[in-house]
Amino acid sequence: MLKLVRHVTLRQLQVFEAVARLRNFSRAGEELFLTQSTVSTQIKNLNDAVGLPLLEQVGKEIHLTEAGNILHKACRDVFNTLDNADMAVADLKGMKRGTLKLAAITTAKYFAPEALGHFSQLYPEIELSLTIQNRNTILQRLKNNADDLYILGHNPPLEMDIYSQVFAPNPLYVMASVDHPLAKRATQLSLKELAEQPLIMREVGSGIRSTVEALFEAHELKPNIRMIFDNNEAIKHAIIGQLGISVLSLHSILLEGKNGPLAIVDTEHFPINRSWHVVYPKGKELSVVAKAFLEFLHIEGQRLSQQLHELAGDIDPRLKVTNK
Repeated sequence: MLKLVRHVTLRQLQVFEAVARLRNFSRAGEELFLTQSTVSTQIKNLNDAVGLPLLEQVGKEIHLTEAGNILHKACRDVFNTLDNADMAVADLKGMKRGTLKLAAITTAKYFAPEALGHFSQLYPEIELSLTIQNRNTILQRLKNNADDLYILGHNPPLEMDIYSQVFAPNPLYVMASVDHPLAKRATQLSLKELAEQPLIMREVGSGIRSTVEALFEAHELKPNIRMIFDNNEAIKHAIIGQLGISVLSLHSILLEGKNGPLAIVDTEHFPINRSWHVVYPKGKELSVVAKAFLEFLHIEGQRLSQQLHELAGDIDPRLKVTNK
């Protein structure tokens, strides 16, 4: 440890942490505004100081060695401690400034940017970043402790040791084009009939897809999947084009509202009443800013809940959104 303190600079650790996290020299350089040659030099000097290789390249992929994994964890601990100290000192001065790195699953894009905007109005000095990816990618980021907080449609697997808080409902509905015959149907669609319809689904790894497939499997039904897309907007356009129907979060049609091109189909076992969760690894020391955002989310969640209640009632008064 004394050798590292004498011979390693914070800049070298910062460069190494970026390369280890991104697994790419060029992207690390772009993030830190450094040339790739500068990044390579810093990593070489750090390797020399440690006395062991920290990275290894297999084909085009960069992997951490055992020493690299140890140092990467130490880097995260060091930078988290420094960030917390900086924000705590700023908080003592009566300011809330610092950084907040938020990662969220794809469907959260319909409210997460707006929520961050409201938070930014309260604390304009805070530097914000938002990563939107599918569930599998967000779970990997959670495992790697790459961000401050994570927004998920339902909790991670039980083997992941995390704290989780519910802050808003996230109901899933069957949706069709307003011109589709099912949108005008007077009787409820059975789950068996739903399975027989041409379905438009998200890609494998999506939380919504996993939830819907589990429902069909529980009733020993095989869905008729016609098309697969990796984002909700593509699915919405496919529904409008009457290529099929799909299951989407009610959040995905908030902007269009009751007069939009999509309609909710009254379907057996729907809505699937899920909730939005904000999670972080157990043992993680949250920054002052992250704690402030957790408190803010409770208020923001109440606003989202009210929006969803009003939207579901406007589209079809028979439907109710519940937060379980």
